[in-house]
Amino acid sequence: EASSLASGDVIEMFILPNGARLLEGSLAHDAMGSSTTLSVGHAAYVNSAGTAVSAAAAAYKAAAASTSAQKVDILATLALGSGSELDANEDGVTITATMGGAAGTGTIEVTMKYVVD
Repeated sequence: EASSLASGDVIEMFILPNGARLLEGSLAHDAMGSSTTLSVGHAAYVNSAGTAVSAAAAAYKAAAASTSAQKVDILATLALGSGSELDANEDGVTITATMGGAAGTGTIEVTMKYVVD
């Protein structure tokens, strides 16, 4: 539940394990406010080889208007992570939602379906 989430604020939603193959997902939210956007990505993490991987706020869903209540697909294309396999250390990868454009208030829900081979 976001309360006056400022533009640029990042919400850590959940952690996915190493080896998770990303299948599909969705972003659902209330009308967050005038001029607001939301994107879905991941926080910085360390891969299984011990190399740091930078945060990517829009890795799974590019910033899009969040001015009206809706539910949209994430992981919608290969470029946005559909079918990709996470390569992380034992800490996994933190999935994030990032507010853009203006301050927003309301409920934000991110769902991702995955399998571990």
